[in-house]
Amino acid sequence: MSDWLHALPLGWMALVVFGGTALGTAAIYWIVMRLATGDRARAFKAVSPGLLPPLGIMFGLLVAFIAAQVWGDLDRAGTAVAHEASALRAVVLLSRAFPADAQARFRALITEHIQEVQEVEWPAMARQRATLAMFPPALAQALEVTLALPTAGEGQVTAQREIVANLDTALDARRQRILVSRAEVNWVKWFVLIVEATCTLTGIAMVHSDNRTAARIAMGLFATASAVCIFLLVAHDRPFAGRFAVSPAPLLNVRPDSPVAEK
Repeated sequence: MSDWLHALPLGWMALVVFGGTALGTAAIYWIVMRLATGDRARAFKAVSPGLLPPLGIMFGLLVAFIAAQVWGDLDRAGTAVAHEASALRAVVLLSRAFPADAQARFRALITEHIQEVQEVEWPAMARQRATLAMFPPALAQALEVTLALPTAGEGQVTAQREIVANLDTALDARRQRILVSRAEVNWVKWFVLIVEATCTLTGIAMVHSDNRTAARIAMGLFATASAVCIFLLVAHDRPFAGRFAVSPAPLLNVRPDSPVAEK
C-alpha cells in the first residue's frame, strides 16, 4: 500500500476503501448483467450456487492469513518499544550507584536518545525510511561512559555490568523496532485478496443474473463485508503509521526529565 493512503485520516481512508470497493462491485454487476443475455444467460444460471460457499471460505482464510501477519507485526513492534523503554529505565536507576556527575551524564544521554527517537526516528519509521544505518550516538556514548567508569567495590562493579547489559538490550530492541517498521502486507497478498473478492462477487452476480434486485442485495452485502475487512487491514498494515500506530509513549514515560519517570 502506498504512503499517501496510510497518511490519510481514518475517515478519508475509509472513504477510499469503501468507495473503491463500491465502484469495483458496480463494474462487476454492470458487466455480468450486460453479458447475461441469450445463451450466456442460461450459462450463467447453470453456475451452481454451491460454488459461493467455497469462494467465501477462501476469502475468509486469506483475510485471516493476512490479519495474522498484521497483528503479529503490531505485537512485535509494541514489544520492542516496551523492552527498549524498560532497558533505558534500568540504566537510569542503576546509574545511582555512581557519583552525581556520572548520574547526570547518564540521564542527559538517555534524554538525548529518547528525544532523537521521538523527533527523527519515529517519523522515519512511519514513512518506512528508517534503516539500521541510522546510528544512535547517545547510546554509543552511554556505553563508552559506562566502560570508562572507575569502580569502587562490588556494588559498582555489578552496576557497571548491568548497565552494559541493559544498553545492549536497548540497542537490540531499537534494531528490532526499526526492522519491524519496514514490515507491511506485500502487493502479492493484496492482489490475491482482491482477485478472490472479485471472483466471489462475479459468482454472486452470475447466480442471481435472472433477478437483478437479489443480485444487488447479495453483492452489496458481500462487498460491504469485504470493504470492512480490507479497511481493517489497511488501517493496521504499518506498525508505526496511521491512527493505530505504535506510540513512543513508553519511551517518553521513562525519559529522565519527565514527571512520570521522576516518581
